[in-house]
Amino acid sequence: MFYFRLNSLSRLMISLTLAAGLVGLAGGAKAQDKRQNAPGEFDFYVLSLSWSPSFCEEAAERGRGGGRSNIQCEGRPYSFVVHGLWPQYENGFPEYCQRPSPRLNRNIVSSMLDLMPAPGLIFNEWDKHGTCSGLDGRNYFETIRKARAAIKIPAEYLDLSQAKSVAPAEVEEAFIKANPGLSNAAVSVTCNRTRLSEVRICLSKDLQFRACEEIERRACRRDQVTMPPIRGG
Repeated sequence: MFYFRLNSLSRLMISLTLAAGLVGLAGGAKAQDKRQNAPGEFDFYVLSLSWSPSFCEEAAERGRGGGRSNIQCEGRPYSFVVHGLWPQYENGFPEYCQRPSPRLNRNIVSSMLDLMPAPGLIFNEWDKHGTCSGLDGRNYFETIRKARAAIKIPAEYLDLSQAKSVAPAEVEEAFIKANPGLSNAAVSVTCNRTRLSEVRICLSKDLQFRACEEIERRACRRDQVTMPPIRGG
């Protein structure tokens, strides 16, 4: 009888452990979108515009002046460049939705260098984000071009010849003023410890401004950041 009771207790403990594990798995699954990494299944885009002088200064500090950043940081002067157009869920985002990713035609890469001045960046954005758009390579990058064309860069940032100290909210307001229909709920600024890094704008699938909470969670919390000047050509 004692042997039976031990076995019963053991079986009960195993059952409880398995049940707890299943609950844990269910909780983890709930945290992810049900459509996780299904190409074309997402809610909106984030257009990320990188302040090129900040990227180049950081690359120089890390000894990464060549490679991916070479064209961007040693060629003609750049202000805001396109980092990417990222499919998003209301919570979270898909990535690397096709492995291996469909091969990207090099003519497409060449055609995008005016907006994304680094071939390595273009290939990486296609692999990580473009494959989640549900579009082929040509249509995805045409969508990036259309999204960028829909955004007007504030005039004060087009030819910044001296370093400028700015509040992230000031940059947001400048973009809102330059782009009718854009609201605080659809734009955010990111930064590193000292510099402005990116301006991120939420767009619907048909490239209309739309509110989103997701990007605000990653917004810059500093009172002031620096915008390094545009590099000479």
